[in-house]
Amino acid sequence: MAEQETEEEIWKPKTKLGKKVASGEITDIVDALEFGRPIMEPEIVDQLVDLDEEVILIGGTPGKGGGMRRTVSKRTARMHKSGARYSSNAMTVLGDRNRVIGLGVGESEDTRAAIEDANREAKLNLIQVPKGNGSWEDTGEDSSSIPFAVTGKSGSVTVELQPAPRGTGLACSDEVKKVMELAGIENIWVQTRGSTQTRENLTRATFNALEKLTEMKQREEQ
Repeated sequence: MAEQETEEEIWKPKTKLGKKVASGEITDIVDALEFGRPIMEPEIVDQLVDLDEEVILIGGTPGKGGGMRRTVSKRTARMHKSGARYSSNAMTVLGDRNRVIGLGVGESEDTRAAIEDANREAKLNLIQVPKGNGSWEDTGEDSSSIPFAVTGKSGSVTVELQPAPRGTGLACSDEVKKVMELAGIENIWVQTRGSTQTRENLTRATFNALEKLTEMKQREEQ
């Protein structure tokens, strides 16, 4: 029985990219992202890079003294003929604290399964983060910031990322800081507008800015 379970756990790639990774033709996550085809199998990411996880606190329950206590999942209810069915929604960010980052949202009957579902989606949404030193205040050769300013949006939230000189650190809120750290960015200024207390939109807008940064950098190189 144990041998049968082990055999079932062996990854059998189905995509062209997956087969190249499994055969050892592609051994770097950046090469996989630049392969020209989207990552359709999370096992590709598992084979190529170790990722750290941050669970975004998108849920909340009433606190004892009033206010809201943040939680890792948000419960939703759907009405069926047999009654209400509850599910948990989770949002996670995965990154290697160097070159790549991904954002995912998952839904399941329990919180742990929702987080695993979100992690799976984050691996399929992985992007490469361009680094640089676009700050006019620091002309040294450094890759601890971003090459130029960029803006991302989600819902009513707008997030603007601006290059910062060495020694600035991460001038942003704690939730945005989680994303920056996983992306390997050490110095940055971040301005936010809108309903930033909605952490789901705040995180999406931050990731959207990083996506635009990647797209703009790719266009520059073409």
